[in-house]
Amino acid sequence: MKRRSFIKTSSLGLGFSIVPRHVIGRGYTPPSEQLTKGLIGCGGMGQDHLKLGGERLLAICDVDRNRLENTHKKTEQEEVKTYGDFRELLERDDIDVIHNVTPPHWHTLINIAAAEAGKDLWAEKPFSRTIAEGEAARDAVHRTGCVLRINTWFRFEGSYYGFGEPARNLKKAVMHGLLGDGPLKMTLGKATGYNWKLIGWSGRTDLTPENIPDELDYDMWLGPAPYKPYHPHRVHSSFRGYWDYDGGGLGDMGQHYIDPAQYILGKDNESPVEVEVDTQQQHHDAVLPWRRVALRYKDGTEIILDDSLDGRIPIIEGAKGKIFSRLESDIPNLRKKLDQLPDPPARITDFTESVRTREPFALNADLAHRSCTLVNMALIAIRLGRNLTFDPVTQRFPGDAAANALAEQPMRGPWSLHPGAL
Repeated sequence: MKRRSFIKTSSLGLGFSIVPRHVIGRGYTPPSEQLTKGLIGCGGMGQDHLKLGGERLLAICDVDRNRLENTHKKTEQEEVKTYGDFRELLERDDIDVIHNVTPPHWHTLINIAAAEAGKDLWAEKPFSRTIAEGEAARDAVHRTGCVLRINTWFRFEGSYYGFGEPARNLKKAVMHGLLGDGPLKMTLGKATGYNWKLIGWSGRTDLTPENIPDELDYDMWLGPAPYKPYHPHRVHSSFRGYWDYDGGGLGDMGQHYIDPAQYILGKDNESPVEVEVDTQQQHHDAVLPWRRVALRYKDGTEIILDDSLDGRIPIIEGAKGKIFSRLESDIPNLRKKLDQLPDPPARITDFTESVRTREPFALNADLAHRSCTLVNMALIAIRLGRNLTFDPVTQRFPGDAAANALAEQPMRGPWSLHPGAL
């Protein structure tokens, strides 16, 4: 099947799929059969993904020929094939898992195409660049039965940024009422390392066109993003500073911080109803620094993102107490109390186990879309420079055409989320 026909058939949802070996027979995979993977995106994070997951690498893909060739040499494996077009890689029926390590403006289209091709997904954050793209990706995962992992893990392992403890301890304090019934306030400022990347990662407003390097397929790199003349600061490691491809440091790191916050606060099945922002006027192309974002839920619970907050600021607080980093608290014997309380319900945190059993991963498409929606809500408010109201059911901004236009941004042809577009 030709690449264009394949993507068109996938977007129409006509049932064409390449079924991985592990799906056949109720998800059973013989212990001796190793899962296989293809890597799409050979940049900095792509190098990390060469080792993630434990699957046997069969294919790599990148639109930059130099990156592709250098990564191929690094693998030192003749069986690893190289591709400049992800659609050719997805046509292979011997690949079980796709690692999607592309810039965010490509995340949704590749995730959907991979799911429709019968692959499972280990995908980079953010889950999506827009709210509508997140809805489409979530629905594709449900429709195809794809197992998905988004590459942020602080809700279930490791030390939560700036807290010095696992997120589980804050979750236990909330779920067992040690902070009160609510509303709660969770604050991410300098004390939590929040200002690392998130506030100051900016684009440039003085770009002048330059010649496209011979090794780069720039049109394919842009893909669904609007066409703009090439400049090296638009691509590779600095692309995050431009609205067309990401959302600055908040687009890059926001889901790392906000996904655990949703989990800790017990808001995995909700979205805020208001966004308040304090920002300078943003550029139409480049993301510029901003100052403060407040995301507020219907019950008054808040997540505050504020670069100016420093010193001994509570990470989370309620009517009955406050908790600072490393479980310092005004709640007597907090650590002892937490040790005596039941842990949150267990979830699968081994991606291979999810793939083999077909059970959802701890951070699946529903949870990833919900937490990424907070990131995208905040970015829309920052970009518009004003406060917004949000409807968690419709996932849109009531009566706000400008905000909704950013929630449902069109793609540059021939790429589109709409069926039959290719």
